[in-house]
Amino acid sequence: MMDAIANRAVFVARCAPAIRSLASIVREGGEARPANSARPVRRHARLGDRARAVMRVRHLSRRTEDAYLAWMIRYWEYCGRRDPAELGADHVTAFLSSLATDSHVAASTQNQALAALLFLYREVLGQDLPWLTGLVRAKVPKRLPVVMSREEVRAVLDAMRGPPRLMAVLLYGAGLRLLECCRLRVKDVDFERNQLVVRQGKGDKDRVTMLPAVARPALIDWLDRVRLQHARDLADGAGFVELPHALARKLPSAARDWSWQWVFPATRTYVDATSGERRRHHLHETVVQREVRRAALAVGLTKRITCHTFRHSFATHLLEDGSDIRTVQELLGHADVSTTMIYTHVLGRGPAGVRSPADRLLGGECDARS
Repeated sequence: MMDAIANRAVFVARCAPAIRSLASIVREGGEARPANSARPVRRHARLGDRARAVMRVRHLSRRTEDAYLAWMIRYWEYCGRRDPAELGADHVTAFLSSLATDSHVAASTQNQALAALLFLYREVLGQDLPWLTGLVRAKVPKRLPVVMSREEVRAVLDAMRGPPRLMAVLLYGAGLRLLECCRLRVKDVDFERNQLVVRQGKGDKDRVTMLPAVARPALIDWLDRVRLQHARDLADGAGFVELPHALARKLPSAARDWSWQWVFPATRTYVDATSGERRRHHLHETVVQREVRRAALAVGLTKRITCHTFRHSFATHLLEDGSDIRTVQELLGHADVSTTMIYTHVLGRGPAGVRSPADRLLGGECDARS
């Protein structure tokens, strides 16, 4: 036993320089170098840290940061790991063209890559070059959303169990996005006014939406269970939760306050590396995604059902019931009513509201005999 431990220690010691070298590549975006060599002064050293710092100043979301950094690294590798400041329009155009021709990415993905490169040159490198404004964005095609019927929604919900089912009810009954539902805090649920407050939604915007009456009893029972769990966490010296922006410094006690806890907390706790606090994150979105996928397959739906399909169905069914499109726009949090207008494709004015000429001509059932 002691020999095995000694051999493992020797193995780790031998691998330590290689691990440190690999970490240096990932952290600085450069090439590996010997441990005893002098640090070269290069313009692209720690470019990722500079880009992340600029995005933090502009309060971009964490997912936008990760997406932009991924595209910057991909562009840097495509150009042979050359300094981006020495490259120009030809390299950016070639990179975007390769995405469409070689990688066959969608137009929205290509535009995201372009946005990341524009941010890199304008905001990080400080190069406001004329060719940046001349780049043509890919035309994003219009796609119709996948919508479930009311019977299909009921079938999927009946096939779900536990917290994911309650979350799916809120997705459909309140028109929430998945992450908006996962990030609900106790203070954002108003049982007196039957409404939910969405904080820092898409575009960093707050909005108010309805709390479905059918979900009210189940949500009250669920919060009672979560409160008991939070009390046990407090007794164990944990009970902390992540707070937005500088609230952890302004309100030191808020991190353990009941009102700031997640409505749908994770099953495990973790220790924050910076503060050393034992926290509980919200339930990961993949838990709900897997359960929705499993339920859709179990009921035999051929449509591609995702968590966002509940939101599409929410808007469509409201319009079918005669709700004003401006009201639906406010509930969904759309900045432009034209975005909400896409859900009018299923109303009586669409293909389902007219009679086919074949029905008028043939009258009866179509015979498939040859």
